Amino acid sequence: MFEVREVLRLWLLGYGLRKIAAMVRSDRKTVTRMVEVAKGLGLAAGDSVEGLSDEFVGGVVSVMRPPKPDRHGDSWALLGEHRSKIEAWVIAGDVPARKMVELLARQGVVVPERTLNRFLAAEFGSAIESTVRLVDGEPGVELQVDFGELGRMLDEETGKRRRVWALVFTASLSRHTFVWLSFTQNMTTVIDGFEAAWEFFGGVFAVVIPDNMATVVTKADALDPVLNQGFVEYAQARGFVVDPARVRSPKDKARVERAVQFVQTSFWAGEDFGCLVEAQTAAEVWCHSRAGLRTHGTTQQQPAVVFAQVEAPVLLAAPTERYELPLYRSAKVHRDHHIEVAKALYSVPGDLIGRQVDVTANSKLVKIFSAGCLIKCHPRQKPGGRITDPADLPSELTDYAMRDIASQQRQGFSRGDSIGAFVETVLEGPLPWTRMRHIYKLFRAADRYGNDRVDQACERAVDAQCANVNIVIGMIERALETEQAAAEPVPDNVITGRFARDPEHFAAGKGARS
Repeated sequence: MFEVREVLRLWLLGYGLRKIAAMVRSDRKTVTRMVEVAKGLGLAAGDSVEGLSDEFVGGVVSVMRPPKPDRHGDSWALLGEHRSKIEAWVIAGDVPARKMVELLARQGVVVPERTLNRFLAAEFGSAIESTVRLVDGEPGVELQVDFGELGRMLDEETGKRRRVWALVFTASLSRHTFVWLSFTQNMTTVIDGFEAAWEFFGGVFAVVIPDNMATVVTKADALDPVLNQGFVEYAQARGFVVDPARVRSPKDKARVERAVQFVQTSFWAGEDFGCLVEAQTAAEVWCHSRAGLRTHGTTQQQPAVVFAQVEAPVLLAAPTERYELPLYRSAKVHRDHHIEVAKALYSVPGDLIGRQVDVTANSKLVKIFSAGCLIKCHPRQKPGGRITDPADLPSELTDYAMRDIASQQRQGFSRGDSIGAFVETVLEGPLPWTRMRHIYKLFRAADRYGNDRVDQACERAVDAQCANVNIVIGMIERALETEQAAAEPVPDNVITGRFARDPEHFAAGKGARS
């Protein structure tokens, strides 16, 4: 009742049936039937939503779902009356379900073939397989893709005979086919094959229907397959949608399944190619001539001619630049706030030491992601290179790590003019960063004793052309001791010694011996 009420409410608000089906996640035919039943019960466009009472919605539900004791319809009951005859056909094993439907119809028993298949599965444990041909679809929309094994060939790079794979592309409507040969099935091979296919076809198809190859589908599922991140980004760059076939469902991509067999028998069989490059050149000639200009058994037309007339004009624009396959990595943030990607170091912001971050890199940029969010983007560095953004490092360590002398001087003048002048004096000369620790010690003294005291001591040190931080700190400490001593009161109960002698008693006379 909740679903029916929501559908009718949206319809009264003016939404279209297709939009309603998407919003409630229901089939459009079901949504249409709900609205038609409601119209039959008196609901009209423009009525108030308040009229959708529980009684009215319940009436719509009851019409759509009439009570059935066994949850089967009238067709199922008719099949049950002729069960013995159907059982005889099943035992014979030579009467397909479609033929059973015809034989029953001659006797006045008209039932859908789908109902008969469900009846056979429920009553006899298995249904007789039937096939319904899929429509070809619209021109330039669907491109089916699949890998097929051809045989073995000598790999000139390794000197060994290796298995040769054919990545076959077939347009669903025209059946025009392109073949890309390789020794592997990795992501680079797949991307190179797609790039060559777009060049061959002169454009990009709107929807690609691939097999569940690992380079495209990470986790296969009939409803929600998990696609490979790298291939998804490639699809986004080229503007097509990926709709993978179901596992062990060759009928989902029947056009390319048949094309793979045709490539194996017509192109590869009996040939002896010297190398993969020679074989690829021959494959492209074969696609244009033998495969493209033959009369197709189903369409009774030449695939290349149909493609040029109907599909080529409506394809998406062909890419103008070669696609660069990004590098995908998971990197650990080290104690120095950097990660290593392709033997180069890049700084990472935030307190992420010890955590894993995701990295996407091409020849120009390195993008760093944490928890799905882009946190940093660096120019790509060569192996052995390093790039550090001072803003990524802790503020108390940035100056020292980056050897930022100017920042040290600015901090000194912010504490006092004499402190700034003393800092400039200390950092004068070659290799100033070797004396940065002296400045840190001076700043710690300023935090401990106050900027005013340190500024006065620095003023005296600058006047005396002194550049020693320890002397400045010693001056401050001695001044503090003097102030403390002066501030202490003189005790009034000092006792003079009983036998104390006058100092003149110890003075040497003129005739005293030296």
